Amino acid sequence: MNRTQPLVLGIESSCDETGVGVVRGTTLLANTVSSSMDEHVRFGGVIPEIASRAHLDAFVPTLEQALAEAGATLDDVDAIAVTSGPGLAGALMVGVCAAKALAVATGKPLYAINHLVAHVGVGLLDDRATGKQQALPENLGALLVSGGHTEILRINSITSDVELLGSTIDDAAGEAYDKVARILGLGYPGGPAIDREARTGNPKAIRFPRGLSQPKYMGTSDEPGKHRYDWSFSGLKTAVARCVEQFEARGEDIPVADIAAAFQEAVVDVISSKAVLACREHGIKDVLLGGGVAANSRLRELTGQRCASAGIRLHVPPLDLCTDNGAMVAALGAQLVMAGAEPSGIGFAPDSSMPVTSVSLQA
Repeated sequence: MNRTQPLVLGIESSCDETGVGVVRGTTLLANTVSSSMDEHVRFGGVIPEIASRAHLDAFVPTLEQALAEAGATLDDVDAIAVTSGPGLAGALMVGVCAAKALAVATGKPLYAINHLVAHVGVGLLDDRATGKQQALPENLGALLVSGGHTEILRINSITSDVELLGSTIDDAAGEAYDKVARILGLGYPGGPAIDREARTGNPKAIRFPRGLSQPKYMGTSDEPGKHRYDWSFSGLKTAVARCVEQFEARGEDIPVADIAAAFQEAVVDVISSKAVLACREHGIKDVLLGGGVAANSRLRELTGQRCASAGIRLHVPPLDLCTDNGAMVAALGAQLVMAGAEPSGIGFAPDSSMPVTSVSLQA
């Protein structure tokens, strides 16, 4: 196996995107994604069974398109990487079974990859504009914000040492966006809808709560509270629902734009402030922003401002590489191959709650 510039096929199926990517070393050759989002719109959220069936239908065409774009065949591939968790159990199973079948049929080594760490690994792909190879800075932080995860990490080694500093204890930020969008009648997916609506609203019109930001949760730098770097969005969602109910009870029009703007400000305020705090207190000078909610304009703006004020460099991959995709899985798989990591074999099972500290599964 080529361990210097390996050609790696990456497979992603943790939620509603069927992604297949092809990477040679750190060079992205193909990134093909088939989304089943339209099939979930009428339900207001991802339905796991529908997502799993969509993966079954989409996998072979997506694989064929990715290989064609990369100008490669399965015989050319040095290794296969697949998301083994975290994610929806049934959706993960489709991708893992497909990857195992390919590994058995081709005799290629298979790497079971952590979906969350892959979001960070995508930052190692060559810069598209300049073609220059990128390197992850030492003591890198990663802020991952998506429909299923809100976490701040410290990356000591992308292939072997990832530390969880803080996470959401209930809803992820993306989940809160979807639920609030439903309350406001803005449809699904909620993130882009609220982002658009908030642009014409007043974020100061209503003061919504910032979860886990009270002194009893925060503590001090000398005696950190239990949830100093953690988030909670469940209470915020409930506060929005009560706010809407109060307008309705008074027979008044619901100021949708103002509520959307105030809700979004509450989310990005607490995310960015706690992330920057965690970075400052752990000596982190570089932080990568990833996950689907990284596309949110206000999150990018406020996080950028606060990082700059704290002397922290913010790195944001291209938006199509922030959302779930096969390229990020291939990118992390290539790093494991180049680091000499052993393959996972085919005896592993997908793990819907795979901890972020487990970069990959070993045989």
